[in-house]
Amino acid sequence: MNPQGCTNSSDFFCSRGISDMTAADKALWLALDQGGHGSRALVFDAAGRKRAEAAEAVQTCRKGDRVELDADELVRSLQSVAEAACAQLGDESRHLQGAGLATQRSNILCWRHSDDKPLSPVLSWQDRRAEKWLAGLDHQTIREKTGLVPNPHYGASKMAWCLENLPEVQQANEQEDLRMGPMAGYLAGRLSGSDILSDPVSASRTLLWNIHDGDWDPALCQMFGISEKHLPLCVDSDHGFGSLILGTHRIPLNILTGDAAAALFASGQPQPETAYIVLGTGAFVQRLVEHPGAHPRLLDSILWQSKGQRMLTLEGTVNGAGSAFSWLADTHKVDENTLFENLPQWLEDVQQAPIHQTPLFLNAVSGIGSPFWQAHAQSRFDRQATLPEQAVAVLESVVFLLWLNMQQMAEVLPAPRSIRVSGGLSHLDGLCRKLAALSSLPVQRDQESEGSARGLGFLLSGGGSGWQSEPTVFEPEVDQALTQRWQNWLRFVSWAPE
Repeated sequence: MNPQGCTNSSDFFCSRGISDMTAADKALWLALDQGGHGSRALVFDAAGRKRAEAAEAVQTCRKGDRVELDADELVRSLQSVAEAACAQLGDESRHLQGAGLATQRSNILCWRHSDDKPLSPVLSWQDRRAEKWLAGLDHQTIREKTGLVPNPHYGASKMAWCLENLPEVQQANEQEDLRMGPMAGYLAGRLSGSDILSDPVSASRTLLWNIHDGDWDPALCQMFGISEKHLPLCVDSDHGFGSLILGTHRIPLNILTGDAAAALFASGQPQPETAYIVLGTGAFVQRLVEHPGAHPRLLDSILWQSKGQRMLTLEGTVNGAGSAFSWLADTHKVDENTLFENLPQWLEDVQQAPIHQTPLFLNAVSGIGSPFWQAHAQSRFDRQATLPEQAVAVLESVVFLLWLNMQQMAEVLPAPRSIRVSGGLSHLDGLCRKLAALSSLPVQRDQESEGSARGLGFLLSGGGSGWQSEPTVFEPEVDQALTQRWQNWLRFVSWAPE
């Protein structure tokens, strides 16, 4: 398989027959979103209106470089929120036509093929325990084949770690009963009771998937010591992944993809002149491109693949976004929700302080992503400061890293005309204003901040004009103090160009 690239999204959707998916006016679509902090279920109608919503928190276990989740808990939480959203619909639940699931892209686990029992925790994309497995490998070949910068956030090295360190995984391997791979496919298979498959978006974040061929790469598997027979079959994003049983209803699970990929469809068909930013546990900025290999320090990412065609993006990653605020709350032993409740007022207070009194933050929560790729850098402030000052510095560090990645993109792509933001942190007006001021671009925010779920709704329904809702727009304003802190931050971050 050698999928063709496409940046004209209208042609892409027509060519894959998405218009055939358009249902009657009463049709409803269930979007499941499994993120770092919880599982969500949202129901949308054909016009893009939200009709039901349910959420449930999940536990993330952090210890040093290790970040784990419990696979059974994730399955239970997704089933629970799906049932809750369906119950909210009452009799209208009979109009549910299909469902989709979006998850964090680089999470992996191991399981027993015979009964789908998990043999490992879910190892989060933030987990960096297996960095040593990358030493001595041919990083240039990995880069050329995958479009990714080799680092421990991706799945292959963690799969190798499981094979070497987990007795249950070793036993299943000896008994030829082992499977391993992306979390997304495992959750879909457990929810639907069907075969566990992998979608291309999630498979592409393992370092085992060839971005040019659109499938697992034998040479990469051999490089990491992973047998191809242990990996699930990789299929199209809309291949169909069984059905969900919700009460008396059987709902086809039509789509499986990554959360940061689905979010680009939240406001309709993605446009080449827009920079899309997803602000969740991490933050990701993406621009549509036709071909991989555009920039050596950024990522080539699969946005969607179906029927021999695909959409690609050039991507920059900020590892610490929502997780950076979690880190700050843990450091000060304060409630994270309380921190966010106070943050708008803190932004106003710090905005009025002299520049030299405002701290700067080297944001290395879960390591520094693009364009520096420093997996084990240590987070630090440049001076002693109060919690309110540190919270603002954390927020500005996310803005600074995003803008730095956009500057890298500007080396190979035309300047964008606007920025479109989604995700949990996008509700922070102060973040949006700072991003607009620093970039001198209008920042558009959709009314529905859960962009991944809304993007799934668009893909499931076939889209339409109703999905192009009027966003809140933050026009750029001159902020000389912010510009000065940006320059100071570049000097503070030792890897940044002068």
